[in-house]
Amino acid sequence: MRDIGQVNNPYHDDKVIDACSLFGVMDTSGGRFSGEGIIRAIANMHVRGNGLGGGFAIYGLYPKYADFYALHVMYLSREGQREVEAFLKDRFDLAYAEEVPTRLTSGIIQPPAVWRYFLGVGRHKPEEQSEDNYVADRVMEINTRLGDAFVFSSGKDMAVFKGMGYPEEIAAYFCLEQYQGYLWTAHGRFPTNTPGWWGGAHPFGLLDWTVVHNGEISSYGINRRYLEQFGYRCTLQTDTEVVAYAVDLLVRKHGLPIEIAARVLAPPFWNDIERCPPGEQKLLRTLRQVYGSLLLNGPFTVIIAHHGEMIGLTDRVRLRPLTVGVKGDMLYLSSEESAIRLICPDLDRAWIPMGGEPIVGRLGTSPQPQPVTIGEEVTSDAN
Repeated sequence: MRDIGQVNNPYHDDKVIDACSLFGVMDTSGGRFSGEGIIRAIANMHVRGNGLGGGFAIYGLYPKYADFYALHVMYLSREGQREVEAFLKDRFDLAYAEEVPTRLTSGIIQPPAVWRYFLGVGRHKPEEQSEDNYVADRVMEINTRLGDAFVFSSGKDMAVFKGMGYPEEIAAYFCLEQYQGYLWTAHGRFPTNTPGWWGGAHPFGLLDWTVVHNGEISSYGINRRYLEQFGYRCTLQTDTEVVAYAVDLLVRKHGLPIEIAARVLAPPFWNDIERCPPGEQKLLRTLRQVYGSLLLNGPFTVIIAHHGEMIGLTDRVRLRPLTVGVKGDMLYLSSEESAIRLICPDLDRAWIPMGGEPIVGRLGTSPQPQPVTIGEEVTSDAN
């Protein structure tokens, strides 16, 4: 049998940029479900990864502590843990803390210690600062100032679980079949330009925003410099980190709807803008002028999630795959249709969206099949 790397990479260089697997599933009615299906789906795309990163984001999994910020922290040393825990006790009200339950799993070697802390802000923040901004600042402070530790999940009633390994190994290691949520995303990584390590696995998140990504953000430098003006610090040695912070800035801080934020990250080409109606043309020109440094260059597909929404988005010319599936209240996003049909064979509809057009699932709104438009490719319809 030929090595998959040779099939994808006949010139034998060390870049295989058509890999990585993405999967997202959301019950738009808010019903919680186990991770068994999404674990099977992401495992079905095993050959898209190489064991150097896998992970999951789950929303609605901590109902007992839903009003507290859940910080997941990886530790490389006991000293790092002591330093971070002293920091947290001084700057938050600690409701509960524990080591995240794990089990021995083949393929998971020398994992760091992973703890979770349920925290209230209370009297600790300045009066003029929001709780979210206070928590985001403390996350940046830990990840830049304190040694041998990094926060990789910091939202309410949601969490990221990730590490070095194939996604199905990470799921087994963190016992994810025991959790339930109304929205799950998953990722299998094939690192290209950045190192494979526990902190570099996907998803990337800040507060309740998470991002999984397939592709390469060649605009990372300018994106990072722009975000640093607003207090964000990129510490996890990967290009994907800027996407999570860009969405947090555009939607949470600047109040843009996600559909408008998508026009910042993957805007139409200038010649397409010139053909738009005057009002839309003015909006798109303004976005390019104000947020030009947040345009994402390079091939990419991302699944962005936060409480109440799951968004799929590709680059403008769709150089990385994304397939959408709908069944009743369930919305599926995937690198491959086969992974969706493995767990839901009788879809109402499946299709491939146009490049740069966001697919948005929202709580309380049943996902509706989109009308076919010129340039859209439909993979299959209901029988």
